[in-house]
Amino acid sequence: MEEPRLPTPSIDPAGKSSARVSPTVAPPESDGWRWLQRRLERLALLGVAPGDSDAVRTQKVTLTASAVTVTLLSFVWVGTYLALGLPVSAAIPFTYQVASVVTLIAFARTKDYRFFRFSQIVLILLLPFLLQWSLGGYVASSAVSLWALVGVFGALFFYSARQAVRWFVVFVVLTVVSGLIDPRLAGHAADIPPAVQISFFVLNILGVSLTAYLLLQYSIRARDAALAQSDGLLLNVLPRSIAERLKRDPGVIAERYDDVTVLFADVAGFTPFAERTSPEDVVGVLDEIFSAFDDLTERHGLEKIKTIGDAYMAAGGLPEPRVDHAEAIVSLAVAMLAELARLREARGFGLDIRIGIDSGPVVAGVIGRRKFIYDLWGDTVNTASRMESHGVVGRIQVTEATYQRLRDRHRFEDRGEMEVKGKGRIRTYLLIADP
Repeated sequence: MEEPRLPTPSIDPAGKSSARVSPTVAPPESDGWRWLQRRLERLALLGVAPGDSDAVRTQKVTLTASAVTVTLLSFVWVGTYLALGLPVSAAIPFTYQVASVVTLIAFARTKDYRFFRFSQIVLILLLPFLLQWSLGGYVASSAVSLWALVGVFGALFFYSARQAVRWFVVFVVLTVVSGLIDPRLAGHAADIPPAVQISFFVLNILGVSLTAYLLLQYSIRARDAALAQSDGLLLNVLPRSIAERLKRDPGVIAERYDDVTVLFADVAGFTPFAERTSPEDVVGVLDEIFSAFDDLTERHGLEKIKTIGDAYMAAGGLPEPRVDHAEAIVSLAVAMLAELARLREARGFGLDIRIGIDSGPVVAGVIGRRKFIYDLWGDTVNTASRMESHGVVGRIQVTEATYQRLRDRHRFEDRGEMEVKGKGRIRTYLLIADP
């Protein structure tokens, strides 16, 4: 067993001896806090099962933490009512403590969330009213029945909105009954000092308000996180402007763009690479390449349309028009070649890409209602695809339409007319990228 390290003396510039505590030794308070934190975390997770969804896991942890907190707070009521000579009233919060501990133990062993949830809400909904009646009504008990609202709020969190209605109805009925019998109960009210009554009024109001606030705060944070996650997933599929339109109007979206530029990039040699490589490495390499392309596309202010196997499709000039769409797409293509060269050197795989580009009109829209996609149609799309498939590995091939837009700003190699499947003979150019 390693001996504890003692402070080692050191001499400061003035020549005085001082003790320097090794930074590897944590103060006892820190160790104690970490020990307590670990125990609380284990306690909150006592009912969690390996197969629980994130939503169920969150509900279980929250309900367990709430049950433990209220059980500990009940000591205040038990101790106070015993000190005031009110054993019957003290027995009610004590009953809650015992019942809560029993259900927690059962929950830890069985993971039966439905029973644990039902029993906890019944206890917190019913026992505050019993305590109030035993003390002599609203005034004598400092309106302790307010704690039943915790059960009502909890039902909204731990059940569905429709299921929570019945718990609210129970609360309303118990509140009405309490109001009707309050005059009779007040005649046999417990003799509680005014200072204690006021203190408990404050405690009850603050306790219930704090609990309600924390539940609402947690729910709103969880809702915002879920909304941000769903929006993030949606924006991975659709352009932001299209996603916002679909939220407002889930109808068909179809638009014509008179002047855009479309890019296709295909990983050359990927099929033989996939045949001799493990599935994990195949997917990993393709993910690394396309993730890098995603970053480049976003950086250039362009729109990724989709991936098709080992091919990547992007466009400029939609859904937000821009006059420099051809320039931006060519800049993206040059960056793609440079990025793949970097990855090829770093990873050691012998892969390259062919890139084809065309400019002109397209139709864009969203198709499908499940697993929908934002896609492009038209001759420009088909021609850009042909420029890639009839292109040169490691080069960028463009059509006459793209060449005319960029010939004053870039250098090109004229390939002359070539036979292109489905297009006949068309003139193409290879970009001469500046070193």
